[in-house]
Amino acid sequence: MPLLVDYTVTERQSEGQPAQRQGQHPGSQVEMKPKPDCGEESYRGSGRLEGKAALITGGDSGIGRACAIAFAKEGADVAIVYLADQEDEDAEDTKRHVEKAGRKCLVLKGDLKSQRFCHECVERTVREFGKLDCLISNAAKQYARKDLDEITPESIRDVFESNVYPAFYLIQAAEKVMRAGATINITTSITSYRGQGSLVDYAATKGALTATIRSFAQRFAEKRIRVNGVAPGPIWTPLIPATDMDIEAFGKKQPLGRVGQPIECATCFVFLASSESSYITGQVLHPNGGEVIGG
Repeated sequence: MPLLVDYTVTERQSEGQPAQRQGQHPGSQVEMKPKPDCGEESYRGSGRLEGKAALITGGDSGIGRACAIAFAKEGADVAIVYLADQEDEDAEDTKRHVEKAGRKCLVLKGDLKSQRFCHECVERTVREFGKLDCLISNAAKQYARKDLDEITPESIRDVFESNVYPAFYLIQAAEKVMRAGATINITTSITSYRGQGSLVDYAATKGALTATIRSFAQRFAEKRIRVNGVAPGPIWTPLIPATDMDIEAFGKKQPLGRVGQPIECATCFVFLASSESSYITGQVLHPNGGEVIGG
């Protein structure tokens, strides 16, 4: 089993995060204080994904980066997708860690709102690695809305096209190349289950993704391709300082009393992509620091 540091006793976790703000979406991990733990040093693989090929969106930073590093340490080659110029440094650093683990890393830059680009990501991954065993649809954006008038037709369209549409586009392309035993995993959110007043449009997209997971699981079951999800709670990723929220209080209301680290979500994705979860499909795991929610 992977060996993770005990975050309950580290000085960094007890102190929390200082107030900070990033002015543009998506955020950049290199600017965060403290830096999130994406498993660069803390994660130890055990060969559970040996020889597999994975495609991970939002793989430059945060949860996607942690998945890329953990998958590589478990023996998988990884393609990562990211969006903007300010993420170039994050993406190159992720690639460095994947290659340090002895695996190949394909870096793909572009806008996942484009169906054509999503299909190209799948096609290029298959060209590079010869197959696609694991798809993780993870990239997302969110905006804190203090006034409902801030939610416009344009902003709703932008959030849905960024968070929901790519899952459909990627899965459309993946269906053509995935074989029995492959896995599809989608990042949903705790907000899908208990809502959040300042993130109404974001929560709506995550609710849509939760339904998508369950529906695609039924559709792919006869192909023996499993579809599951992960619904993180408060996790320290670039999405947080890029959103107008109380950084210092972030995560402290959870039963464990702290924010979670990206690697603590990545372990869920490793499990769902491995043979250890062979009888699990249509389900969602909840790394959220102890908040008990329905569904």
